[in-house]
Amino acid sequence: MNTTKIQQKTNIERMREHKEGNVPEKKFRAGSISATVWLNKGQVINGEESEYRTISIERNYMDKEGKWHSNNSLRINDLPKARLVLEKAYEFLLLQEQDLFKGGM
Repeated sequence: MNTTKIQQKTNIERMREHKEGNVPEKKFRAGSISATVWLNKGQVINGEESEYRTISIERNYMDKEGKWHSNNSLRINDLPKARLVLEKAYEFLLLQEQDLFKGGM
């Protein structure tokens, strides 16, 4: 039923164990448009590890042969869906940030 959260948790745990690559943390979809929140690892100037998140947006489509593709070019009719998934991704990031601050108090 909630396999996305299970897979998401597995990916994050795997990344923390191996400390390599970026992991999709959450994906928001509206029709053929999706926004993915990525958990990234990096280093600051003094060499300490840091985590930061980025968002990618894509449009999925099927070609004449029935093969699925994705790209980052949007049509005018895709813009309302793109806005929606980006707002959801932004909301997710803000609420997650608030949860971090609550845990620190």
